[in-house]
Amino acid sequence: MFDFKEIASVTLILFSVIDIVGAVPVIVDLRKKVGHIESEKATLVAGFIMIAFLFLGERILKLFGVDIASFAAAGAIIIFLIGLEMILGRNIFKHGDVDTSSASIVPIAFPIIAGAGTMTTLISLRATYELANVLVGVFVNLFLVYLVLKSSAWIERKLGRAGEDILRRVFGIILIAIAVKLFKMNFM
Repeated sequence: MFDFKEIASVTLILFSVIDIVGAVPVIVDLRKKVGHIESEKATLVAGFIMIAFLFLGERILKLFGVDIASFAAAGAIIIFLIGLEMILGRNIFKHGDVDTSSASIVPIAFPIIAGAGTMTTLISLRATYELANVLVGVFVNLFLVYLVLKSSAWIERKLGRAGEDILRRVFGIILIAIAVKLFKMNFM
């Protein structure tokens, strides 16, 4: 039932898309603005969003008359653009303003952790991998997200700006390769 190769692939794909390590500067900045980030709350809300979309996303697509292959292709394009953002250091997607009263949910849980890229990726992963393996990958990522949120100040001190930039670019290249793979799997 469980395929460790699939679980590893799903985990790496989601980890790259969520880019929680790359979001450390944003998290640190939010913590400076609001004083405290509720790691548990942010992780639980993001997990709820991810799992709900994993199970209901396909039905939502059917409601709009979109097939999974088309959605996977759109997801591949979004993943590709996120990868370009990470490599080039430019924002392609607009990031909104922060409400200090709910910073643990907006923007941490949504859209940083469980944003459009994550939701699109989940549908693409569900079309490609076994559901049980995708769920394990989601839970592994939620655990990693929680750890990063809890230790963001320590991570920032250890990595430094150069370390963050290197990680972001490496994961960007991985995302672009994943996007090409998803596109090929659904259209070739």
